[in-house]
Amino acid sequence: MTVGALASLMGLSVRTLHYWDEIGLVVPSRRSRAGYRLYSEEDAQRVQQVLVYRQTGLSLAEIGRVLAEPGSDAAAHLARQRELLEERICRMQAMVRAIDTMMGRRAMGQSLSAAEQAEIWDSDWGPSYAQEAEERWGGTQDWAEAARRQARMSKPDWIRAHEETEDLEADLAQAFVQGVEPGSRRANELAEHHRADLNRWFEVSVAKQVLIARRYTSDERFARHYDRRAVGLAAWLRAVVEVGARAQGVDPAAARWDSGASVGGPSGDGARADHGDGPLPPSAGRQRPI
Repeated sequence: MTVGALASLMGLSVRTLHYWDEIGLVVPSRRSRAGYRLYSEEDAQRVQQVLVYRQTGLSLAEIGRVLAEPGSDAAAHLARQRELLEERICRMQAMVRAIDTMMGRRAMGQSLSAAEQAEIWDSDWGPSYAQEAEERWGGTQDWAEAARRQARMSKPDWIRAHEETEDLEADLAQAFVQGVEPGSRRANELAEHHRADLNRWFEVSVAKQVLIARRYTSDERFARHYDRRAVGLAAWLRAVVEVGARAQGVDPAAARWDSGASVGGPSGDGARADHGDGPLPPSAGRQRPI
């Protein structure tokens, strides 16, 4: 089977299969006389195993280690996959229960504690960060806008937001591991997807995105969040955002928060410039680090 045929069968890009070959994750059994990759049925089964493991949240490096275990076989792989999926199901069920609690309390005019809100996103950003964020940015227009948007979100909205964010971060980690360079077409596409994900909570300009990304390396909590997926991901994502901003005419060194003034106060590029990194939405302490 050619690389193109296998890519089409599995719903992957040819580039992805090339990369998996380069890192030794899925190496084709043979090549044609012209040097083209040719995959066997066993190779295709290995690709399928990789895809299943990816769905459980394992990184490519972790998948490679699992598949390389001495004496590993299909039954052992399936047992491990089932175990990981059960863990993920438990986390998702806990998230749904937390969302139900949030919706019930909102209906009764009650607020949810920061700890309970954090449970929705299976996050270690606890009550202390939520309080810190609100004390710092609670009076801003963007914070108020994020609160309004969240108040309108249904349970499916929360679940979809979580899944889309997880997918984005998985794509970012994969691109980083594959060696995608900041400024490349793929990197710029990911920067736009990242900004679109932030736009879920309030309007995020390119300048705001730069200031948010700056925290990915200046605040160890943000760095830890991203580097759990791949060590160095936080710094790479910041670089992707900054290089992409330059391509759009925004100087990262001169970026200013352009609509974060206190509610009822002035707005514009000069407002809130003292913070340098701009406000984060109310979701930052209970959703995920943006």
